[in-house]
Amino acid sequence: MRALAVAQVVAGVVVGVRLARGRRRLPALRPRRRHGGTISVVIPARDEAARIGPCLRAALADPAVSEVIVVDDGSKDGTGEVAAAMGAKVVTGEPLPEGWVGKQWALRQGVAAAAGEVVVTLDADARPAPGLSGALAEALERYDLVSAGPRFVCDGVLEQALHASMLATLVYRFGPVGPASPPPPHRTVANGQCMAFRRARMTEADGFALVRDRMTDDVALARCLAGRGWAVGFLDAGGLLEVDMHDSVGELWREWGRSLPLRDVTGPGWQAADLAVIWLTCALPVLRLAAGRPTVLDVALLGARLLLTGALRGSYRGPGAGLLLSPLLDPASAFRLTQATLRPVRTWRGRTYPDVSGGARPARPGRTGAR
Repeated sequence: MRALAVAQVVAGVVVGVRLARGRRRLPALRPRRRHGGTISVVIPARDEAARIGPCLRAALADPAVSEVIVVDDGSKDGTGEVAAAMGAKVVTGEPLPEGWVGKQWALRQGVAAAAGEVVVTLDADARPAPGLSGALAEALERYDLVSAGPRFVCDGVLEQALHASMLATLVYRFGPVGPASPPPPHRTVANGQCMAFRRARMTEADGFALVRDRMTDDVALARCLAGRGWAVGFLDAGGLLEVDMHDSVGELWREWGRSLPLRDVTGPGWQAADLAVIWLTCALPVLRLAAGRPTVLDVALLGARLLLTGALRGSYRGPGAGLLLSPLLDPASAFRLTQATLRPVRTWRGRTYPDVSGGARPARPGRTGAR
């Protein structure tokens, strides 16, 4: 028991140091309606007809955007037709080559078709506000690759509670969005729902080919390029971007829980350390409180967790009771994180991909699809 107490103290100090970075966060992105250069928005889409509409309307209405490209990645629900009818340029995706994950393959084709000096990539469930693309392009004066932290839309108390609990596991492992100092490449994180870069430089690096086999494509790309000397930024765009990720609590549990461990871009040692931090500082205090046997340190950790709950209000549209209840679901989130680490899921949108060892080097471009 003494060893457990010591481990919990160490984990608590680690989390405290990470949370303290929030006092030096970079300011949130501010809207820029115009930009001196040209901007292409690229949206990879596979069976997104039911929800791509709001994303397309917003992107097409942004005065800073020169073109909107939708890469139709083998959709069977008419996604391409919906996008074309709304005014987007539709690129019909080529068959997926062996060794590639679908999103990277679609993005690579979208970048090749783009004419803009700057490329902004968006997921189909993103809801960008006017001025987002211009703000991201302006940020590229300081960075080579930028991703944006959104404001999340959750339907119902339980969905918001589970989402906020899962989001807290990311903050406890990597710190808040918008760090003033860049983390080392192997701890860099990014949000693939919205990224921006200069088209010429990404084409030269063939960045998506470098991480073509990674399910955690966004973090893999950020870490790979940071390791090559790119300046990578992860900035708060909550006032300019909303994302409605999942349609139900069950989908949230399955899909976001699947990617949270970052298993295929994280070495075994860091995976174990991250799990230990979450169990010791998030899950254990709640479990002991439920058993009526919390320690003084448990109470202190629960207090810190409640303070984080307050800090996360800006990450949600309509923060409510779910956010306040989220610490109670921390043991469930710790379990899901552990489950997905030990039994990774390699299936997405009807495709199954081979397992990739955690922390392995990103794949090098090969002959398949090379330019």
